[in-house]
Amino acid sequence: MGDRAPLGEFLRNRRGRIGPAEVGLPAGTGRRQLPGLRRAELAALAGVSVDYYVRLEQGRDTNPGSGVLDALAGALRLDDDERVHLHRLAQRPRPRVATAPPTGVQYGLRQLVQAIRPAPAYLLDATGTIVAANPEGDRLMVGLAGWPAARRNIIRYVFAHPAAREVFGNWAEIAEDCVADLRTVAAADPRSPDLAALVSELSATSAEFAALWRRYDVRVNRGGRRRFRHPVAGAFELTSEVLAAADGRRLLIFHAPPGSPGHHAVRLLG
Repeated sequence: MGDRAPLGEFLRNRRGRIGPAEVGLPAGTGRRQLPGLRRAELAALAGVSVDYYVRLEQGRDTNPGSGVLDALAGALRLDDDERVHLHRLAQRPRPRVATAPPTGVQYGLRQLVQAIRPAPAYLLDATGTIVAANPEGDRLMVGLAGWPAARRNIIRYVFAHPAAREVFGNWAEIAEDCVADLRTVAAADPRSPDLAALVSELSATSAEFAALWRRYDVRVNRGGRRRFRHPVAGAFELTSEVLAAADGRRLLIFHAPPGSPGHHAVRLLG
């Protein structure tokens, strides 16, 4: 049952977010005790029995098929990221095997982080811990380089460093993106001890993180426009790009068009 609990949690969360009118059902008479669709309504929309759906939510089903998952995703109006997340949650977790990218790959990625200067860049592990950063990256997020190496994590910085809310002009948006992306990581590697430790720590120390984690948004971080307020470089905007690398690692790169205020700002960080 433990292996199925995350799937049931996700289904309950999404069922509570969608109302009868959104899927063409009458509201019915009487006041609903809880928001969202009833189990029987969702089961009917997905073409499964109520008993079968209840078993899914309660973690008692052992093998939900792809067709059932696709039907549930359609009934719940899931987007592409949420649909992938649903399928990942339904897979039986495989035993974790500690692996690392081949030495040459890891060295090449570290070299790339330095080669694209002056663009601030980071090599991150799956949970956002910094494996490597260039000097501009160290200076962009004020105070991050002052933490011990083991604590240098982008998500921890957003929620736990006192400078983060000043540095990020759109802090709330970045915070939401971080937690929604971390949910996708949790589905891909549910037994990660590093992930469990990070979620436990931030849930205990940050009310904002705990609330966002309970909200269960699911969204892969693909980057976007970010606003900064920096004590050296001033106020500026950069575009972030997130590129997948080996073994769940990712490259996070900030850049701006040549001649723009953002491009001038990152040169001041060098």
